[in-house]
Amino acid sequence: MSSLAASDQRTAFTTTKVIQPAWVRTVHWINAVAMILMIMSGWQIYNASPLFDFLKFSKSITLGDWLGGALLWHFAAMWLLMVNGLVYLTLGIATGRFAKKLLPITPEGVLSDARAALTGRLSHDDLTRYNYVQKLLYAGIIVVGIVIVLSGLSIWKPVQLQWLTALFGGYDVARYVHFICMSAIVAFLVVHVALAVLVPRALRAMIIGR
Repeated sequence: MSSLAASDQRTAFTTTKVIQPAWVRTVHWINAVAMILMIMSGWQIYNASPLFDFLKFSKSITLGDWLGGALLWHFAAMWLLMVNGLVYLTLGIATGRFAKKLLPITPEGVLSDARAALTGRLSHDDLTRYNYVQKLLYAGIIVVGIVIVLSGLSIWKPVQLQWLTALFGGYDVARYVHFICMSAIVAFLVVHVALAVLVPRALRAMIIGR
């Protein structure tokens, strides 16, 4: 009986639908590491030249110990994030995953699912489909990711990429845009982690795919 049960379990596992393919899981976790490194080193860089006098990040949540060290971490993670992001965007478009998972997004659908989420009535039974709030958040964070990279480049190379810096309204404005995008990403991560805790099956799928 035990061998039959084990056989049934193996059969059930192999026939379980793949929710997150291997390439999605790979870029997701690489992106998570790169983003955390960039945020923590970015906070250390911010402390050296704050945009808001009243805001200072604790040393316990920063990376690099000092400005020079933080910049080294930031630039190293930047290349990892950019290359990984390009792979994600290319495969997401080429495989049709973005079109399938993120579209369509309608105001009615977002409002309806937001109300359901706030009242605890939003279903998470089918992990293969994103609700409208998820679609909006995931599509929005892709856009924010693109903007934060471009604004970061305009801050890093304001002379060589002066056209890009000018596009953001100048160096100072680009710094504010970069900071706002960072804040949006941190807020997204908080919500993302909270949902993973509330729906552990989604976290499991991002680890083993099924």
